Amino acid sequence: MDLLTLLQVLDATVRLSTPLLLACLAGLFSERAGIFDIGLEGKMLAAAFTAAAVAAITGNVWIGLVAGIAASLLFSAIHGLASITFRGNQLISGVALNFLASGLTVLVAQAWFAQGGRTPSLQGAARFNPITLPFAESLSGVPILGPIYAELISGHTILVYVSFLVVPLTWWILFRTRFGLRLRAVGENPAAVDTAGISVVGLRFAAVGICGVLCGIAGAYLSTGLQAGFVKDMTAGRGYIALAALIFAKWRPWYALTACLLFGFLQAIALRSDLIEAVIGFRIQIQLLDALPYILTVIILAGFVGKAIPPRAGGEPYVKER
Repeated sequence: MDLLTLLQVLDATVRLSTPLLLACLAGLFSERAGIFDIGLEGKMLAAAFTAAAVAAITGNVWIGLVAGIAASLLFSAIHGLASITFRGNQLISGVALNFLASGLTVLVAQAWFAQGGRTPSLQGAARFNPITLPFAESLSGVPILGPIYAELISGHTILVYVSFLVVPLTWWILFRTRFGLRLRAVGENPAAVDTAGISVVGLRFAAVGICGVLCGIAGAYLSTGLQAGFVKDMTAGRGYIALAALIFAKWRPWYALTACLLFGFLQAIALRSDLIEAVIGFRIQIQLLDALPYILTVIILAGFVGKAIPPRAGGEPYVKER
């Protein structure tokens, strides 16, 4: 395998891991506060459709991004009301949102655009375009480091760079700020937080809101950055893979980055069946390569990655004692 081919695979890994990373960090905030969120998939799907639809209508991808985040926040608000205010089952609420998004996006897309549940193809200012970093072209001829900078680091959309910057930001918020300390405490012992005079409901809604923003960016990236429009069920289980990556990462931001890059790498090599065949010497069915990320998801959820202990108060509504 030559350097250029390797860089192409790694470049695809970065692009494909971006929505997984954003969704994984979204789930990290939510679950650290004690709110399990199976509805990451639904939030991403709603955001993907809304962002693409608004971008197609207005011709401005930034307006589409804001609309996608707003749609995800709406779903987060519904989940928050169901699981925090009304103390409903968090898992059922998340699954219900996934089904709602899956059906509603196609229905509205068909009503608005009459293209079989799709949005029109996005072009120009209606989608996020790759950014060429400074000196990328002039340094491309430098051995090894030049191609790495020009082919792997440069040439991504702005949301890719944002997603990787969110990782250290998440670590800093959760482990170096008072807000993060309180958020983690709510997921471990909400009664102690309440005794200290801090609103458990407020902190959990804040976490759910942050989750909605990150899922909104992830969904908008899918339809306006990674692809050029919305198609039915385009999230393709990425929300569930993000949850598996979160468990694999044991609810830690830097580990989440590693886990999502691993899943992204598996998706990237599935697109290069010719490369796999050249390396191992025989042909593998493309369907098996496509299934690799989901097989790894099952392995992780089956508990083969070591003991992963979630927040102690996760999944349970808090009832204030009187």
